[in-house]
Amino acid sequence: MPRRSEIQDVVQDFVERLSSLIEEDAISRARDVVLSAFGGRAPAGLRLRGPGRPVALGGTNGRRKRRKGPIQLCPVPGCSNRAAPVFGMVCAKHKDLPKAEIKKYREARRAAKAKAKSKGRGKSGKKG
Repeated sequence: MPRRSEIQDVVQDFVERLSSLIEEDAISRARDVVLSAFGGRAPAGLRLRGPGRPVALGGTNGRRKRRKGPIQLCPVPGCSNRAAPVFGMVCAKHKDLPKAEIKKYREARRAAKAKAKSKGRGKSGKKG
């Protein structure tokens, strides 16, 4: 049967090795967090969203990706260019048109769309 001092020596050695491993791991994790906060290398499994904002690569934190709306075209009849907010939702070609005229074109387009929608429905109100 081993003596009490031998068991204490083995346990003490084990505790010292375990505590040094835990300390090394804690220091390594703290170093990774500090480096990623200052724009250094990001720790394994993380990426930066911005300055000091790490995010796990596996998911999106429960958020859905935003779906863009449909492409809007210029309201001027016969124009098939994209409308841009910087030009007041008309294309670059028609950005200098008066707002009243653009408003008239939009109303005409809405009326034509409503007419086409009502034309496609029967007496029951359903498409048929």
